[in-house]
Amino acid sequence: MATTKLELPASVVSLQQQRLLAKALSNPMTNARPFFRPTPDFSNGDVEVMTMLEARCGMGNFDRRDLFKVVLVVEGANELHYTTRSYAVNQPALVFTNRLIPYAWEVVAGASEQHGYLCCFSESFLHSAMRGVSLKDTVLYKVEGNPVYFLDPEQVRYFTDAFTRMRRDLESDYAHKEDLLRNQLSIIIHEAARLQPATAQHAPTNAAERITSLFLNLLEVQFPVTAQLREPVLKSASDYADRMAIHVNHLNAMVKEVTGKSTTAHINERLVMEAKLLLAHTDWSVGEIAYSLGFEYPTYFNNFFKKHTGITPLTFRRTATIAV
Repeated sequence: MATTKLELPASVVSLQQQRLLAKALSNPMTNARPFFRPTPDFSNGDVEVMTMLEARCGMGNFDRRDLFKVVLVVEGANELHYTTRSYAVNQPALVFTNRLIPYAWEVVAGASEQHGYLCCFSESFLHSAMRGVSLKDTVLYKVEGNPVYFLDPEQVRYFTDAFTRMRRDLESDYAHKEDLLRNQLSIIIHEAARLQPATAQHAPTNAAERITSLFLNLLEVQFPVTAQLREPVLKSASDYADRMAIHVNHLNAMVKEVTGKSTTAHINERLVMEAKLLLAHTDWSVGEIAYSLGFEYPTYFNNFFKKHTGITPLTFRRTATIAV
């Protein structure tokens, strides 16, 4: 007997599409993963420009710790949860997000799907165009800064033209197209810096759980370590509190309330886990592993590892090698 294909109502399909888009726009928060050396996800080096439709269809799932995003929302509505603040992005806007700052887009019930453009790029890609200025130090990407900038019709046309040009340049065969893209991104960032930022509408509900989730995501998002030359891992509760723009005592209290463990305990456990993976699955020296994990001196790393495991890094490496 022939089977009839079940077709979902249009409203359900639309909601699924909106959730796919929200996931593509969000910071990819992942659980602990085994050590591996990933290949770059970008098809065009360290920059990608796409429409939100393309991002929704799966092109926006970039797992890069050095990844920054600029989102141009032309129409539709979603809510952006950025560290401990929330923004209703329900009108045309530019949104700047940083891979090292926890954030997530959430579908607004009953709202139409967002349309616009998305540009993903690494800090190293834009470094020369910004003349040595770290993106993490600019107002657009600081954790205490506001990531959302609402646009008037003239500004929407201006930035739409800019994204359209970047897509055209990216798909061209021009030998120096990356220089064009760097310049255009630099212009967008400088133009946005002159805009009036949006104001957060409210603090998210369930503050303790959200703050704890943000902390755990920020902790996890720094791993796995796949290169020896990298931005140092955040190693103290105050480092995380600064990144999340909250007081360290407040962070410690919220994490303890929700998980039953201190912030420092979570950090140390994750550092030990990553150290074990690097010792077991790479040929890096103990000193190289120490520096890659943000320890100033190898002796500090040796003392830390022995304190939490009872053995030295070299002893663990020999044991792991024998087990393999």
